[in-house]
Amino acid sequence: MTIDWQREVESRKDELLEKLNAFLSIESVLDPDTAGEGAPFGKGIDQALTYMLELGKENGFSVKNLDGYAGHIEYGEGEEIVGILSHVDVVPAGDGWTTPPFSPDIRDGKLYARGAIDDKGPTMAAFFALKIVKELGLPLSKKVRLILGTDEETYWRCMDHYFKHEPMPVMGFTPDADFPLIVAEKGFLDISLRGEVPSGEPVAEGEDTWTLASFTAGQRVNMVPDLAKAKLVGEGDVFGLKEQYQEFLLSRRIRGYAEEADDHLMLVLEGVSHHGSEPGKGLNAALELIRFLKEKVQLDADGQRYVNFAHRYLVDSFFGEKMGLAQSDDIVGKLTVNAGVFQYEREQSHLVRINVRYPISGDHETILREIDELARPYGLRVEDVDHKAAHAVDKNHELVRTLSQVYEEQTGQQAELLAIGGGTYARALDVGVAFGPLFPGREETAHQKDEHIMVDDLLKATAIYAQAIYELAK
Repeated sequence: MTIDWQREVESRKDELLEKLNAFLSIESVLDPDTAGEGAPFGKGIDQALTYMLELGKENGFSVKNLDGYAGHIEYGEGEEIVGILSHVDVVPAGDGWTTPPFSPDIRDGKLYARGAIDDKGPTMAAFFALKIVKELGLPLSKKVRLILGTDEETYWRCMDHYFKHEPMPVMGFTPDADFPLIVAEKGFLDISLRGEVPSGEPVAEGEDTWTLASFTAGQRVNMVPDLAKAKLVGEGDVFGLKEQYQEFLLSRRIRGYAEEADDHLMLVLEGVSHHGSEPGKGLNAALELIRFLKEKVQLDADGQRYVNFAHRYLVDSFFGEKMGLAQSDDIVGKLTVNAGVFQYEREQSHLVRINVRYPISGDHETILREIDELARPYGLRVEDVDHKAAHAVDKNHELVRTLSQVYEEQTGQQAELLAIGGGTYARALDVGVAFGPLFPGREETAHQKDEHIMVDDLLKATAIYAQAIYELAK
């Protein structure tokens, strides 16, 4: 049987984009304030999960909602399950968008919206791929489940809950990364450093000393912060400090400003957000503001201690060099460190959250121990660790061979096997890989302002996923 998968997708293009636009319009960001029974991660995420499950029902699929933590859309018969894992939650939009992030807009063949490529666009592509297989009446010997997560951008509590109640697929993929095929992923650690311990590094108080009243930056540990603010209080030379700050911004070609109030001076710095797996490709607003404070401002003892830690171990150290953590392997490359969240309030608990992504051969317990030892003299200690082990699938596995074949048939290009620093749902499966939707050479915009996907790429990915589903489950 010869099937023109691309033609099948093109015939459903208008419907796909209509359903996707509605899906993208839902602000499905983690919101503890609206969380409750059946909606553990907030109203917006629950609305997005419900939207997809209702869409599944309308198209004649079997669907299941697991207490709002996750759900699935199922088609096919058989004992074994092929899983397609995607997520309905998105990271916060941030500032600086050309058009509103939750008002989808197509410009120059690109669909712009938060979630366009991470991961609502690919989720809808996978849904329509399954819909095509169903509408063509193709016989399957396995069940296919589109498993919908709701907490991928934070702690994966969705997958923990789902697999406590549902069986593990024999194999599967997640449409949440790059084509051709990702068979290995770094391990990663989300680490919160908290607390106040005497530093032994007092800074003398005086009329030239500024008190760091607060320092804030970042919304997610897996995003490069694009905005940082430092609130300074003191009797020093305000004009001189503002002048120094402007010179610093100009010399480093960074945007920002100083805002003077009756009782404080607020320093604001604008960076460039990027995915935390590649921290060097963004501009970390927090670390640049830390650089200025360390080099140009005499701070009170507590504030100086906080700044000293970040400057000594995180500024200009995206690969863990300053912490003595630098390591790499031939599979996934170098360890990376993203300093994603900073929260400092004078006379209150202080926080730095970092994301460490380590090679397949890395030892996460050693990494944690070394970071804790380095942080303690600066009034911080390791708490609230989220660890996900490194993941790899044998290149000769049936899953890898099948998806490689499908990609090559659909694109005419060789299916190079990749390894990444990102963390995808592939590692939630015993045997899982990441498979698209970003094609080679395309700009990566996940977690950034003006996130987008090429409409033609979305349609091509849908065709690839449809054939992949059929080949894996026929």
